[in-house]
Amino acid sequence: MPDSGIVKYLVRLRFEVDGVVERADVIGAIFGQTEGLFGPEMNLNELQKSWKVGRIEINLESKNDRTRGEVIIPMSTDIGTAALIAAAVESVDKVGPCSARFSVGNIEDVRAVKRKQIVDRAKLIVRDWSSKTSSEGENLLKDVTESTRRAKVISYGIENLPAGPGVHSSDLVYLVEGRADVVLFLRAGIENVVALEGTSIPDSIIELGKKKRLIAVLDGDRGGELIEKELGQVMHVEKIIHAPQGKEVEDLTPIDVINLLKAERVDTAQLSSRRQKAAESAPPRQHEEADEPVVVKTRELFPALNGTLEAILLDQGLQEVGRFPISELVQKMEGTNGAQYLIFDGIVTQRLVESAARVGVKGIIGHRTGELGQIPEDVRIGTFRDLGLE
Repeated sequence: MPDSGIVKYLVRLRFEVDGVVERADVIGAIFGQTEGLFGPEMNLNELQKSWKVGRIEINLESKNDRTRGEVIIPMSTDIGTAALIAAAVESVDKVGPCSARFSVGNIEDVRAVKRKQIVDRAKLIVRDWSSKTSSEGENLLKDVTESTRRAKVISYGIENLPAGPGVHSSDLVYLVEGRADVVLFLRAGIENVVALEGTSIPDSIIELGKKKRLIAVLDGDRGGELIEKELGQVMHVEKIIHAPQGKEVEDLTPIDVINLLKAERVDTAQLSSRRQKAAESAPPRQHEEADEPVVVKTRELFPALNGTLEAILLDQGLQEVGRFPISELVQKMEGTNGAQYLIFDGIVTQRLVESAARVGVKGIIGHRTGELGQIPEDVRIGTFRDLGLE
């Protein structure tokens, strides 16, 4: 019978013959002695022509003038017909001139075997899926944990000044008065900070001011005023922010620190707004003209991207050059060439902005923005809500 995949049962019989016989003898006996027992439609020949019985297999061995073996009959009939054929073959009592005895071993339900194979395979699929999901969950948990883990105070410069690890990587650094202030900033999630440790400005801070933008956050007392004067005499500081009158920075809470810096950014934003109004009559810059295609592309990608915790990198022609889980984004992005735009199912953080800028990304669109410090002038940031997608 062709390999049609419709075999339902395998009828297995054992036999023993008093003499030496061949396979052809056994087949002849089976067909000959069962023919006509139940009418022409039940003959094995007719059943084979209609593919209800497959190719009958005979396994035998002759030893000491006896032949023993097994008959396997594949059938695609109902179980009643299979049992009837089994009983008919069991009635065979001669093979050639030799006496013979046939007995039914079992009728194997091929579908049951197949069902078991399918179930076993399904269990493997579920186990692999569960393992993958668990692994992804662990990666997400690790990412969240790492993002909230408090950074440690490091030493900066030849004076070993207390500082946060962001002092090396950020373009903007906050100057505070002492170690307690640095610890407070780290608790607020702000790592680009270094302490002056006194009213005399350290040489390392003066050198730092030649390479980075500096904003001083000082106590709201006489000591803070003295340090402000000292800074003004020896170096350039972009902005001086004081704690509320009579309070020291270390007396504030992390939320107070964030609000204090946020108020400073609002003032800066108001200044930028006035500059923007003054420039409205000027011709648009070339990269502004490219904004609309990016918006259209984002609206196209959003339905399939939303809720996936994935990020997509696009090149200048808005062709996809990378797609990664957001837990791997910073690492994978730095190994991607030609990325110009980042559209992702996550929160825009300062670390992400800095990493994206390093690889040449000019536009970032996410669900929302976190607390951001300095944003490079050639990097634009937006949210899905800005585009009316949420």
